[in-house]
Amino acid sequence: MLFFNIATLTPVALLAVAALRGGVWVALALVWITVVTWAMDHLVARAAVRRAQGAEFPTGTRLALALGLAHPVLLALAVWAIGGPSGLGGWERAGLWAAFGLFFGQVGHPNAHELIHKPGRGARALGRLIYTTLLFGHHASAHLRVHHVHAATDADPNSAPRGQGFWRFAARAWAGSFVAGWRAESALRARAHTSQPWWRHPYAAHVGGALATMAAAAALAGAGGIAALLALAAYAQVQILLSDYVQHYGLRRALRDDGRPAPLGPQHSWNAPQFWSSAMMLNAPRHSDHHLAPTRPFPALRLDTDTMPVLPRALPVMAVVALWPPLWRRVMDPRVARWQSPGQGKGAN
Repeated sequence: MLFFNIATLTPVALLAVAALRGGVWVALALVWITVVTWAMDHLVARAAVRRAQGAEFPTGTRLALALGLAHPVLLALAVWAIGGPSGLGGWERAGLWAAFGLFFGQVGHPNAHELIHKPGRGARALGRLIYTTLLFGHHASAHLRVHHVHAATDADPNSAPRGQGFWRFAARAWAGSFVAGWRAESALRARAHTSQPWWRHPYAAHVGGALATMAAAAALAGAGGIAALLALAAYAQVQILLSDYVQHYGLRRALRDDGRPAPLGPQHSWNAPQFWSSAMMLNAPRHSDHHLAPTRPFPALRLDTDTMPVLPRALPVMAVVALWPPLWRRVMDPRVARWQSPGQGKGAN
């Protein structure tokens, strides 16, 4: 757990100090999340793959809860420092927006994802809170009720077909997952033995929580606070959508004779073996194994490069590439074609 702790908790401290002090601390926080992560991935390349698969792993629950509890504090600091009377200059506010936005998308999101898969009700509620305060609460419903059921099929708004650029995907995925999550939660309530009041619908919490977060931002920093929250949430949401886009791009489950998709397998998600970015993202780049065992704690997620598609670069790097669809397709479409053809395996990476 040591490297998970260092990679995730160090930016928490740097961001907190940067919001309060500004100056060089802003640059340090931004450099840690970007340059240090890139450099460590190259210095300790593929160390995560070489780790013994049979070793005992901790659950990571303490770290996940600590990061979850730190989230509302960090968000409040970010809103106040960027949009409020913090006394910081323009470049400091812009740097904080970039640094906090990257953190919420690359650490906060994987942690919220981990929490909503935990067995405890408190942990799941904390994960939903993180998404809700980023004005993306419906993702908690759509991820569990839709994505894990329909991933790598056309029925999942968050699984991009081959050839679809990120920006077209993002608009479809945001609206599509909102509607699909609503329908799935409503159908689940309709099958319940006892009826529940409307305010117990998960979407009441998703939407109401988003409005409450905006009200809190206004109380904390006025109109500037609302603007800062919207800017941070937009940045984080783009990164969440990029994560789904990159990790499932082009991979499709075959259809059986009855028209239903074949079971989800290790070949239906893209993975990345880089050491440091995987630690910072709580092993989110080991995505195939997460789909095979959704409740497996992040330190124990496995990576088999013989049976699981591997991205050519680390997940954060590939997310940047995805912002330019022609370049993305040139890099990824041949790899998709090899994994979707007979005899798929290690040679397709």
